[in-house]
Amino acid sequence: MSSVLKTSLLCISIILGTCPSGLGQVYQPDLGNGRYQNPIIHADYSDPDVVRVGEDFFMVSSSFNCVPGLPLLHSKDLVNWEIVNYVIQDELPPGEVFDQPQHGNGVWAPSIRYHAGWYYVFYGDPDFGIYRVRTRDPWGKWEKPHLVKAAKGWIDPCPFWDEDGNAYLVHAFAGSRAGVKSVLILHRMDTEAIELLDDGVLVFDGHANHPTIEGPKMYKRNGYYYIFAPGGGVELGWQTVLRSKNIYGPYEDKIVLETGDTEINGPHQGAWVELANGESWFIHFQDKRAYGRIVHLQPAVWKDDWIVIGQDKNGDGTGNPVLEWQKPNVGRTYPRAVPQTSDEFNHPQLGRQWQWHGNPKPTWIFPTNNGTLRMNPVILDPARASLWEAPNLLLQKFPAESFTATTKLDFTANQDSETIGLIVMGLDYAYIGLKREGEKLFLIKANCKDTERGGREQEELRKPLDTGAVHLRVSVREGGKCTFAYSLDGQDYRDFGNTFTAREGKWIGAKVGLFSVRDKHQNDGGYTDIDWFRITE
Repeated sequence: MSSVLKTSLLCISIILGTCPSGLGQVYQPDLGNGRYQNPIIHADYSDPDVVRVGEDFFMVSSSFNCVPGLPLLHSKDLVNWEIVNYVIQDELPPGEVFDQPQHGNGVWAPSIRYHAGWYYVFYGDPDFGIYRVRTRDPWGKWEKPHLVKAAKGWIDPCPFWDEDGNAYLVHAFAGSRAGVKSVLILHRMDTEAIELLDDGVLVFDGHANHPTIEGPKMYKRNGYYYIFAPGGGVELGWQTVLRSKNIYGPYEDKIVLETGDTEINGPHQGAWVELANGESWFIHFQDKRAYGRIVHLQPAVWKDDWIVIGQDKNGDGTGNPVLEWQKPNVGRTYPRAVPQTSDEFNHPQLGRQWQWHGNPKPTWIFPTNNGTLRMNPVILDPARASLWEAPNLLLQKFPAESFTATTKLDFTANQDSETIGLIVMGLDYAYIGLKREGEKLFLIKANCKDTERGGREQEELRKPLDTGAVHLRVSVREGGKCTFAYSLDGQDYRDFGNTFTAREGKWIGAKVGLFSVRDKHQNDGGYTDIDWFRITE
């Protein structure tokens, strides 16, 4: 289909309310009546942090080994969010390490702050240390990551500039690398965040009452220094707040948000945001296994210089998550928005929803300006156990509990072993795809169990095809139940293979997307022209 015709049909579908962009189609937090529902993002934006700059809100989250890294989302009302940029746009450092998948490593628990005209993002890489990235234009180019402190197991950094001009950095430890955990350390830092100025001071020990305390975020209000820090672990934890009149403590501690009688497990780790009118809000995640760490928004109030987050039904100062609430009062109503999903490939660049599993190479794909994306097969060792080792997986997050992902493509295979597939990737994975063997083309369904532990990919089903022009589809239902299907005409879809249950990846949710591989180098390999990739209900 031509780019012009696709664009015309896209405009018609927007008018009819069936826009294939997926905007508001698979999950919508804004209820349209002045209220919102949680989660505000039903996708894996773990360890979120948010800063308000004037009328704009910016969110960052962990991205681990995925590239581009550190997604930057923007909102005008804390409910409707879109991806506007990536803080790490080119490659994760060190490049030679992240050229190959480093599952669960890389960018951990970032923080974002605005100071003296600069947007600062700090993140911890548990194997290399604490990095700082900054820009004056969040929509533009960010500086390359600067290593503030080379260290093993230093994670979850947050900068803080005090009113007297002094700068600080608070962070936690990953016990898996440092052999130390559940403590928070505060350092002096130079005002431009180039280096730390001391070895740090222990400001809080969470072993007794807040085991696995981590993810600290530092603020100052009404003469108190506050450190917001989750305790108790990802799935079953709570939100702790510390306060002191002295930045080095001692700090009082209080649990301000916990599950209570709700079904929102482990509500913690996020950002306190104060509006221009004085309203307080708290953004945090909830671990939902295959769907990743989805994002919630809680109302908050201050009582006796302690924040109370969510709904405090019994008046003890510890709130529980709300499922629905009045939207933040930002002075006006803004259009509905959700993080991008579908991609028509009508522009010479990928949509912002896409990430690779390792630092990309320019020959993996060629965006075009004719309405297609050219994907080339990447050489992988034929002795490999699975696609766990493949960096060239072009993936995006699950956007809702139930959705359908469909792609239209045309596969031109020139050599044996060349494969194109639509994949659901995690600790287990499955895909439907096309593969050339000899002079024949086959539709295949393959699965892999416990891929992190060396599980080998197994072919479940195959069927000979006479054409490489197909539609591939996966329908995801509650609980991550995935049904794969194909169509030769885009109308009649036939299920192919057994139902597959998605699993989370290494610290990330399951992802869906495309890949193309082959066993060995040939002078001129095959290719696939991908017409579109659509997320629908």
